[in-house]
Amino acid sequence: MTAAITAMITAVVGVLGTLFAPVLSQRLTARQRAEEALMSERRARFEERRGAYTAMNRASRQFHTLLKDALHRLRDGVYTEHDRDQLEEARLDYRDRYAEAQMIVPERILDASRAVNEVLARTDAVVKRLDRQRAREGESADHALLGLKEAESRLSAMRRLMREDLGVED
Repeated sequence: MTAAITAMITAVVGVLGTLFAPVLSQRLTARQRAEEALMSERRARFEERRGAYTAMNRASRQFHTLLKDALHRLRDGVYTEHDRDQLEEARLDYRDRYAEAQMIVPERILDASRAVNEVLARTDAVVKRLDRQRAREGESADHALLGLKEAESRLSAMRRLMREDLGVED
């Protein structure tokens, strides 16, 4: 090979390198931005799910606690308008958090939340009937308190599934 041909090949490689460097750089930058966007989207979905789990856990536990308090107060004959208002406020908050979660959480979490919702809704209906003195046969505050105990294990199961989904390890 002559010096002229070697110089020509070197020049062609140099020109091609100069021409393709920006294209290669642009592709790498685009790929990096796409990966960053994907990571950002995953992080946002994770934060949204974590927020929904936190809100639903808090609201369901608050509703559970106020249902239990209402049953004790109904049993003792000291249930007041303030108690009714608090319970209704907690019920509405719980309903809203439950509805929000239905749009973003996985099906297995929804199954667990439905199990909790079943007990809380049933107990809420009993509280309302007892408060209005329209209890069905066999319904009492003490009997409803026993039924409400079922929610405790369901709340724990729901919380455990939520924590697993978020990657929280014990």
